[in-house]
Amino acid sequence: MANTDLLPATVLRRKAVVYVRQSTQTQVQNNLESKRRQYDLVEEARRRGFTQVEVIDDDLGRSGSGMVARPGFDRLVAWLCAGEVGAVLCFDASRLARNGRDWHHLLELCGLFEARVIDLDGVYDPCRPNDRLLLGMKGSISEFELGVLRARMFEAARAKAQRGELRISVPIGYVWHREVGLGLDPDLRLQEAIRLIFARFRKLGSARQVFLSLAAEQVQFPRPSDGKKMVTFDWTPIRYRNVISVLKNPFYAGTYAYGKSEKRTTLVEGRLRKSYGHGKPVEQWEVMLKDHHEAYIDAAEFERNQKQLAINAYGKVGARWPSAACGDALLRPLWPPSNGGVYGPRGWSARVSMRPPQRAIGAAAVLRLRRSSTRRGCRTRAPESGRALGYRSGIAS
Repeated sequence: MANTDLLPATVLRRKAVVYVRQSTQTQVQNNLESKRRQYDLVEEARRRGFTQVEVIDDDLGRSGSGMVARPGFDRLVAWLCAGEVGAVLCFDASRLARNGRDWHHLLELCGLFEARVIDLDGVYDPCRPNDRLLLGMKGSISEFELGVLRARMFEAARAKAQRGELRISVPIGYVWHREVGLGLDPDLRLQEAIRLIFARFRKLGSARQVFLSLAAEQVQFPRPSDGKKMVTFDWTPIRYRNVISVLKNPFYAGTYAYGKSEKRTTLVEGRLRKSYGHGKPVEQWEVMLKDHHEAYIDAAEFERNQKQLAINAYGKVGARWPSAACGDALLRPLWPPSNGGVYGPRGWSARVSMRPPQRAIGAAAVLRLRRSSTRRGCRTRAPESGRALGYRSGIAS
């Protein structure tokens, strides 16, 4: 590798490809100097003798970790396989790839077709063992840097969450204030919609009955119209899921909860894909603190609500219930599942004992059992006594 190396005529007859990439859209909009320096490599290619210079900037705003598709990188690989590329120019190794698979695959192709790799330090020939070793070390360092950056960001976010200052997404009824932090939404109509659900559940003791009574009164519930910003809302007829999401969210009990979702990595069409899903068990939540913001209900009422919801949904709840005091301990309103326990929405769980045969849980449960059994292809009949017979799905039979 040397800056003064003259490139062979066979290499100069092919085209040089300048690969431009930045990891996020924020960098694309704000880090203009880095983008300008990457585009300046076009002049570097012409200075070294190339007459055909192509710029690939399709991957601006895409990470090089291998978790997202990069059409620009795929196009570069296709040109290399066709033998059209004489040199690949990049700002540094991290621009081409932040994972060993893509990096070493690119080096293999460059070595196979005698293409050069050029950065600000000089010209590398992957056919030479020393250059190959140096490029491999650069790729490994680039991948290691990404791991260090991720670890630092995660620890910083976790430390901020311990203080209740990490601005995670909050449910309807709360808003982040620039000066005071997390607080109630100043929209009084929105506050009253939340309080009405808790007041009606306190009176009726059933989420479905709350929904039916509010629907009969044509009560409307806010739905965000601006995505995750949650600044403007459309008021639509209330739905059952709106009632459940309010009753089961610990935020309304004054609890700051962090780590409710988990990251899942899957392999799709030869590339890794990251996705975030809810349903993480309560005991695995990273942080659960109390009194970081104003609450719509207290912790004791929240615990009673979770017990009642479990009874209505699953049957007779076992006698072992943990304390839901939020002092120095974690708020665990429902028992983690074991020996036949059932997970509820968003990871809330209940240790339940199923009701014996020939018993149902009120008229609402009969409707629910009939709907579920019909979906599973089971025969159900509800006699005048109000009990569901012939149900075979694990809760009643």
